[in-house]
Amino acid sequence: MTCKVVGTSVPRKDGIEKATGRAQFVADMKVPGCWEGAVIGSPVPHGLLKGFEKDPSFDWSKVVFLTAKDLKGKNFVHMVRDDFPILAEDRVTYATQGVALLAAPDEATLKAALKAVKPIIEPLTPVLSIEDSLAKVAIVWGEDNILDEYKIDRGDLEKGFAEADVIVEGTYRTGLHEHLYLETQGMLAIPHEDGTLDVVGSMQCPYYVHGALVQSLGWEPERIRVRQAATGGGFGGKEDFPSAIALWVANLALACGKPVRLIYDRSDDLKGTPKRHPSRTRIKAGVKKDGTLTALQIEFIMDGGAFTTMSRVVQQRGTLHAHGCYRVPNVSIHSLSVATNMVPSGAYRGFGAPQSIFAMERHMDKIAQVLGMDPLDVRLKNVLEVGDVMPCGQVLKESVHAKEALLRAAELSDYRRKREEYSKMTGRVRRGIGISLAMHGGGFTGAGESNMGTIVKIEFDGEIFKVHASSTDMGQGIATVHPMIAAEALHVPFEVVESPRPDTRVTPNSGPTVASRSTMYVGRVVQEAAKNMLKELEEFLKGKHGEVSFKDGVFLTPAGEMSVLDAAKACRAERGKLEVFGTLPPGCTGQWDQDAFRGEAYKAYSWIAQAIEVDVDTDTFEVQPVKATVVAEIGKAIHPVMVEGQIHGGLLQAIGWSHIEDMTLTPEGQISAEHLNAYLIPTTLDTPEWNVDVLEPASCPVGPHGAKGLGELPMDGGAPAFLAAVQHAVGVFGTEVPLTGEKLFKLLEEKGC
Repeated sequence: MTCKVVGTSVPRKDGIEKATGRAQFVADMKVPGCWEGAVIGSPVPHGLLKGFEKDPSFDWSKVVFLTAKDLKGKNFVHMVRDDFPILAEDRVTYATQGVALLAAPDEATLKAALKAVKPIIEPLTPVLSIEDSLAKVAIVWGEDNILDEYKIDRGDLEKGFAEADVIVEGTYRTGLHEHLYLETQGMLAIPHEDGTLDVVGSMQCPYYVHGALVQSLGWEPERIRVRQAATGGGFGGKEDFPSAIALWVANLALACGKPVRLIYDRSDDLKGTPKRHPSRTRIKAGVKKDGTLTALQIEFIMDGGAFTTMSRVVQQRGTLHAHGCYRVPNVSIHSLSVATNMVPSGAYRGFGAPQSIFAMERHMDKIAQVLGMDPLDVRLKNVLEVGDVMPCGQVLKESVHAKEALLRAAELSDYRRKREEYSKMTGRVRRGIGISLAMHGGGFTGAGESNMGTIVKIEFDGEIFKVHASSTDMGQGIATVHPMIAAEALHVPFEVVESPRPDTRVTPNSGPTVASRSTMYVGRVVQEAAKNMLKELEEFLKGKHGEVSFKDGVFLTPAGEMSVLDAAKACRAERGKLEVFGTLPPGCTGQWDQDAFRGEAYKAYSWIAQAIEVDVDTDTFEVQPVKATVVAEIGKAIHPVMVEGQIHGGLLQAIGWSHIEDMTLTPEGQISAEHLNAYLIPTTLDTPEWNVDVLEPASCPVGPHGAKGLGELPMDGGAPAFLAAVQHAVGVFGTEVPLTGEKLFKLLEEKGC
């Protein structure tokens, strides 16, 4: 019996409950006696916390009010580095930083309490830019504001520049970027009489939250249970921050002895949660007259905000992707994350790669401009192929499809003809086409997957095979993809396999839902667990029947054929319990030297090329995306419809970041957008016509059925293609995103248009 489901677009497992409104988001949960919680944030980005002014006319006995000295356990949120306090103690380092917590039995009392208290803060000079941080206008972090630093060198840079015919230099910037998930941040803590604590919420990484609670409270892990509620979007924004909210509600719940829920409204979410790291990249490239790269020197700097949070790992990925998809014999990459008095930057789809790839792709366009070549030809001259060596020393041995994707995108978009045709356009509205190429390494950087120890459990409850993995579904479809992989590996119908939402009481730690790893790595472990289930059932049947074999999806016994489902029912009925575990097999991770920052950075890379067409209105300076041709190579497409949806969504986020999603820091250190009227995102009217092609060569030996990472890839190359299209339309070279109408007007004015 064969049950082929991988490669088909089966209905989503969570589709009906979400479409009918039965899905329980944390704000929907009815918990008897639940109090409402809130955090009091600093109104200034930098200052000394002197105390609190409390209105004596308010009855403070009705609420719980906590400051740093009232917290249970240690005052830090366990992340990559334990430098982020649950609440500020004597100094605040960004606007909205938590300085106190409040909980009340109802929303009206909570609002009254919030109005009755005010933090007393003596302002200090804030650091609000990368340049001010490097200049040490004030010290925000450590002794020099440097959160982390990495260097990669290969070849002889001086020799490479000497061999060049032309030296091309450029500086590129990317701005803040808001995740804008549909569901805002929210967590709920329920204390129990037996001394345990139940935490439920909107999150990507249940074991990150669990670890943060254990580390801060100092409790035994068994006393804390963390469960994921239905999660309405994440994009990286619910990787780290839920740990902070979990500690807020946990401390409030322990103080009042009641369940406490804290739900951000949209304004709180916009102003107080992590964003994509702003960046500044300087590139100096040596090139031959025919476009061949001889040398590349890159300085990549990210604004990490006030604390480390995820900057270290975001910076690592951005650094390792900074050279783009191109071979360079002589290269030097130097990266920094610097601290400023801004809300800490965090994870966001692409994880540092969109920033550094934007700079490299725009620089390839600049090289083409200087040499008088077509941007496509410059890319083809240098594109990575099998056998090439990355700056970190990794030799690309297989599954390198950058050139194939680039040529296919050029063909499908009719790029060369349109370049010529659009160049002749005149009038108020001009059309342009731009092309770009990007890659994304699947899974954790370096030795991360080896150190993770990914575990998946499959249990059979008598009717259903349940795949327990800590990978969370936040809309991307992993609650459907994992059952698809398991069903095919188990040779059972898709309908009898489910993937429950993670619950640390029953779900093993298969790692966080980040880094494009949930299909490639965790999916592979799902396969391994399924293999172990088949072995377990075979041993059970051997104990009953003697000789047993497995062929074409069924067990062959002396008594006749038996399906996997029937064998599982028999085994479960006799034993009362049937569960197995899977782990990552040998050979799925590479050799990496973290100290030297060299080796096999990622076991496999996914590749994407996009040709974007835009219309530019030279009177209003509005840019309208017209068409997006996208070619992605991701190994096997497990669920084709969801794959295309991921590509649409990721590239549309990149397009929004390219020109309309404008978020800055005010001179007072506040996030500029406090509501959605001040932060525009693409609507259906801002969406291009899509032409998506997914390449599925025999590919990655690690992922299930050859699947590689996808989720972050579509974010990586959209912005440079968009700006290249604007350049082609109106002849101005944009070096930063978002390229707003105001910035475009300035560029055209400088050009004399």
